[in-house]
Order: sequence, then C-alpha cells, then structure tokens
Amino acid sequence: MDAVDIDPAAVDSTEANATANLAHLAAPDGRTPIHAGLPDLIGEAKGDYPVVLANILATPLKLLSPLLAGHVAPGGHLVLAGILARQEDELKQAYAGVGLQLQVANEEDGWILMTAQKPA
Repeated sequence: MDAVDIDPAAVDSTEANATANLAHLAAPDGRTPIHAGLPDLIGEAKGDYPVVLANILATPLKLLSPLLAGHVAPGGHLVLAGILARQEDELKQAYAGVGLQLQVANEEDGWILMTAQKPA
C-alpha cells in the first residue's frame, strides 16, 4: 500500500500509525505494508490499486483526475473527500472524462464524499 502527502508530519504520522496498528502484518524486517512518502513517491506508485483514496480540495482533485483514475484497478474503487457539495457537478464532469462515474456516497455539513467503481 502506498500513501502520499505533501506534509512531512502527515507522512511520519502515517508511518507511526501503521507501525502501531499493523504490527501483526509486518514483514520479518519489521516493515509494515504501508509505504508512505512525499509527492515524489507518486513516481514510485506503479500499477493498479484496488482502492485509491484522495482527501484534498476539488481543484487538485480535478487536476489529478487522470493520475488518480489511472491507478484504480479494473473493478477497483476511487474515494474522494474534501469536496464542497456545490462542487459535485464539476467533479463528476472531470472524472467522467477519465472513465469514472462519481456518485455522492455521503454528505455532512456541506461537505461530500464521492465514490466511483472502475469497470472491470
């Protein structure tokens, strides 16, 4: 599993949480199944993933639509958060352009969670 964040503290926190909560999944060398890093990790994230999650604002989500959709495995899921309800249509349009049909999965206090499943 690969995790990317622009905040070095978030990367450190991800690694610490993985160590604390996934110790039972650690390899013999003690490494957990999560590889966290700064955006240069994106170049290392190769192939398809069964779940791709992004929790950032709508503008970066639109700009990253080809990259994010490109890493979703056939039959896999995309989960997007950090979206204002009024931005629903623009996100749907952006991801339709890369072959994913986003739907609102949850809404709270004007924020929405959107999901899509890539055709198998």
